[in-house]
Amino acid sequence: MAVPKNRISKSRRDKRRTHYKLSIPGMSTCPKCGETKLPHRVCKSCGTYKDKGILEV
Repeated sequence: MAVPKNRISKSRRDKRRTHYKLSIPGMSTCPKCGETKLPHRVCKSCGTYKDKGILEV
């Protein structure tokens, strides 16, 4: 069984893990009210999706 010969330091371990981070989701603007929203989802402020009223706000 493979066993590490020497202990891996915290800095070496953390250098390997630098790419494990969350990315910011891309945001778009609502064409009706101009608020920022996630793409392909209903706007939370005016309740429209693809220029149709989905939610009553």
